Amino acid sequence: MTTTFPDGFLWGTATAAHQVEGSNWNNDWWAWEHAEGTACVEASGDACDHYWRYPSDLDLLTELGFTSYRFSLEWSRIEPEEGEWSLAQLDHYARMLDACHERDLLPVVTFHHFTTPRWAAADGGWTNPVTAERFARFCERAVAHLGDRIAMACTINEPNVVSTIGYLVGAFPPGRTQDLDGFVKATETLVAAHGRAFEVLKAGPGDFPVGLTLSMGDWGAEPGHEDKIAEYRAHHEDVYLEAARGDDYFGVQAYSRTRVGAAGVIGPEPGVEVLPMGYEYWPTAAEAAIRHAAEIVQIPLYVTENGIGTDDDEQRVRYLRASLEGVARTIDDGIDVRGFFHWSLLDNFEWAFGYLMAFGLVAVDRTTQARTIKQSARWLSEVVRTNRLGA
Repeated sequence: MTTTFPDGFLWGTATAAHQVEGSNWNNDWWAWEHAEGTACVEASGDACDHYWRYPSDLDLLTELGFTSYRFSLEWSRIEPEEGEWSLAQLDHYARMLDACHERDLLPVVTFHHFTTPRWAAADGGWTNPVTAERFARFCERAVAHLGDRIAMACTINEPNVVSTIGYLVGAFPPGRTQDLDGFVKATETLVAAHGRAFEVLKAGPGDFPVGLTLSMGDWGAEPGHEDKIAEYRAHHEDVYLEAARGDDYFGVQAYSRTRVGAAGVIGPEPGVEVLPMGYEYWPTAAEAAIRHAAEIVQIPLYVTENGIGTDDDEQRVRYLRASLEGVARTIDDGIDVRGFFHWSLLDNFEWAFGYLMAFGLVAVDRTTQARTIKQSARWLSEVVRTNRLGA
């Protein structure tokens, strides 16, 4: 059986500035990596040196046939202190955008991907409502410089991860656990920040779609606790889906399944394969997330992140094949899904897990920074070039 994707379907990979650039010392994550008592296994350091090596990394994308590249701006580089703007850093990202266009890669720009400048984090971070206006001001300044070069924009990457893991789980800065008040305040500020950022990005130079990306997935429950799915999903997903109804598109990001039960969120189901990050091997997560998002937002969808952290490259191919089959089923059912972005281009800094998790299509030698294209990249390249998933 061969599955063909629609004409013009966008194929891309994605990265985040802090995970690949290196030496992003002026944000809350660098501080968190170096603080005592956190769950971080190592610091980001030079990361993949993508800040300087982006031209050759983009060449890899061209070699593999991708048509788009999603990357983020590092707010703490562009506004290192409140109200101080770095023209040099804005010009750096302008050169990155130009390099994408020179290679016929549509640049998808994320304005916030988990990292917040130290000065904003020190003033309450996302629990402080003023952060929404500060973020909107940053977006307004950045789009004034870069807007004519942007093909698509994402305001905030996975705001529900920032609020949940930062204020309930404690594995992201500011490292709070079961801080329900902080979680609620952060959620409100993040929703407001997206709305304000959408406004200023649409008002700036350039003509490009603007949306939000969200951490989603499939959901399961222990027998007798199925009602908890809607309860937990309302706070984790639906509050953002509702806020995105009027956007130009919505970005679905899905990797696995979340299970709930009598004790709340619970671990993997016995007998289900578990991946190195501790969650279930669940390749239909993207399909389930697309279907739920489509019910609420009723706007075009993109899978803006999907992939697997594994050292087993054959397992990556199996996962991607099954995941893309699920994406294709949603399209066959009439859902408007317009693209797929693999996470990630490079084996990079996976937050508290450091460099232990291999999500990339391209391996990176931690000592030499040498890049090696994996066989899974070659496999996905054939899908991209033919716009179809072969038998």
